[in-house]
Amino acid sequence: MKTIEPGTEAPPTILTGNQAAAWGAFLSRVQVVSAYPITPQTTVIETLADLTARADWPNRFVNVESEHSAMAVCIGASYGGVRTFTATSSQGLALMHELLHWAAGGRLPVVLVDVNRAMAPGWSIWTDQQDSLSQRDTGWAQFYCSSVQDILDHVILAFRMAEEASVPVMVVEDAFVLSHTAEAVSLPAPAEVDRFLPPRRPAFSLDVEKPRAFGGLLGPDWYQEVRKDLHESLLRLGDAAPRIYGEWERLTGRSYAPVEAWGVEDADVVLLTSGAVSSTAREVVATLRARRKRVGLVQVRMFRPFPGERLREVLRGVPKVAVLDRNCSFGHHGIFHQELKSALYSMEAAERPRIYGYVLGLGGRDVGPRALQEVVRLTEVREAPEPETTWIGAVLPEGPEQEHEEGVR
Repeated sequence: MKTIEPGTEAPPTILTGNQAAAWGAFLSRVQVVSAYPITPQTTVIETLADLTARADWPNRFVNVESEHSAMAVCIGASYGGVRTFTATSSQGLALMHELLHWAAGGRLPVVLVDVNRAMAPGWSIWTDQQDSLSQRDTGWAQFYCSSVQDILDHVILAFRMAEEASVPVMVVEDAFVLSHTAEAVSLPAPAEVDRFLPPRRPAFSLDVEKPRAFGGLLGPDWYQEVRKDLHESLLRLGDAAPRIYGEWERLTGRSYAPVEAWGVEDADVVLLTSGAVSSTAREVVATLRARRKRVGLVQVRMFRPFPGERLREVLRGVPKVAVLDRNCSFGHHGIFHQELKSALYSMEAAERPRIYGYVLGLGGRDVGPRALQEVVRLTEVREAPEPETTWIGAVLPEGPEQEHEEGVR
């Protein structure tokens, strides 16, 4: 196959989310790809296998026997100083769990795309956020995408952020809703990406001429300091994200932010969302505002590091916030709900919103406009969030004729 060189081949304009993730890695000139297929991630790796076979730079595509090995390959290659990438979903990400800590603790800028898929049992191939959010304390940055273009751009952005901060980055997309849905996208020219993302230049790497040890034993005198440095590096990534987004906007014309807000200034109720449901929520907010309902929207794109300061700024003085969680920290709340409560706790009581939690859309249950309008209605009619968490559409069916309709019964 011929190589793909800048300016020699017209780029595609219609891609699925998984194809977009593969193109993002390819345009980032990834050098080592470790591959283990799992539904619904498989087409990320299939597309990237084809693209890297046509690349005009040295690269290795490594087939492995498990997701645990896939991350091990990324770790070894990253220690070797090269740009590395893999993708997974659900049980595969869970199997990687041990090595996610090794990548973060080793300060390795690995980029991973997780195609959100519900955890088993019961067995499911459909979307919710339980897999990625279960890894929130491993030391990885996490970004939740809401469109196919968002996915493509964020893989490239992830390499830039990871290599600048020396931390691994997870780019997250919804199974099937984004992964297998085709949208019109704009691919940046390879030369533009090269200017934005120069070759990786690690401070330390495996070198037979300059032997070093990596990941060795740390005694109590040093372990805490190393962990503090990882924590502070993630915080610095959060501070750097707006600057890096600004550079990307100047290059491509496309703007992003860790937190994005619409119609919040005069809102009585604000929906707080992440992932693909954010796109549906924007349409719902526009519809309700056309009916003179004062409803706003806040989309949280960056989950780790958590953008608490920005959320305090955006939500100060808002009466009510309805948090939509496609996940659950069982025995507590939805995870974005509990994170927001923590972030807003230090605010003055008069300025702090009342937070209403909603769990919905688990296991691929559809989250359509009617479900979101129901969330708004329930938030409007309740003076206080009692109970704090409401499950939308989780009533057990009365008989086989009972059917779901857009997440609401």
